[in-house]
Amino acid sequence: MALTDIPFQTMEGERRTLADFDGKALLIVNVASRCGLAPQYATLERLQQEYGDRGLQVLGFPSNQFLQELRSNEAIKEFCSTTYGITFPIFDRIRVNGRNEHPLYTELKKTPDASGKAGRVTWNFEKFLVAPDGTMRRFRPHTEPDDPSVIAAIEEALPG
Repeated sequence: MALTDIPFQTMEGERRTLADFDGKALLIVNVASRCGLAPQYATLERLQQEYGDRGLQVLGFPSNQFLQELRSNEAIKEFCSTTYGITFPIFDRIRVNGRNEHPLYTELKKTPDASGKAGRVTWNFEKFLVAPDGTMRRFRPHTEPDDPSVIAAIEEALPG
């Protein structure tokens, strides 16, 4: 199954795929509300505001894989809205590693990072940039969303 055809759910239970965002550069991030890296939400929202009109779409996938996410979708939505003013989509909670990992992450994790290492998601806020042509880049959790390497990759991936 192609990456763009793998189904996932919205917080409201609607089925979606990456194909729903066809033609956009996608910044896919596993997020967690109680993580020390949660302030990256603000930077991700800034990127969405700055580059959204040019074809970037940030997509957040909450995961309690590292035991730092709130217990319900309602609590996650409220946190994202009231704390960071998030406007980009935050989807249903998923697992990013292990036997029950979501198939989307099974595929994303095949992408190596800048040092050439693929495999397990190491922590919350790992970022995968998927260009409209399907090429992918991976940025580890401590790489800030506005790091020059991420910005250069976004600029390169933007459509048209």
